[in-house]
Amino acid sequence: MAPLGTDTVKTHLTDAPWVVVLFRQSYGFHADGRKRTHYHTQESCGIAAGMFITAVHTMGLVTLTHTPSPMGFLGELLERPANEKAFLVMPVGYPVPGACVPSLTRKDDAATVVWR
Repeated sequence: MAPLGTDTVKTHLTDAPWVVVLFRQSYGFHADGRKRTHYHTQESCGIAAGMFITAVHTMGLVTLTHTPSPMGFLGELLERPANEKAFLVMPVGYPVPGACVPSLTRKDDAATVVWR
């Protein structure tokens, strides 16, 4: 983690003007109270998070996703029902002066793609 300049101190969570917590609803209820399974909630939340992040960046704001472990305390803290589980925490705000995205070396296509 040292090359990324990150550690256990997460001031972006406390300095951000807004903190958005995305919850995954694992099941719901029919009108008569019976439990209703929701399918593909992980995938749906991942897609929704990507769309939200794109919208935030389009507005000139920034966010950095955070997944604390464990996350169960968020449901209790935010008084969410048992069928909702915290999925992702996103502090949102304007970038601090001098903020930059680290330049990471990526694998080239030859190392990751097989063409047949």
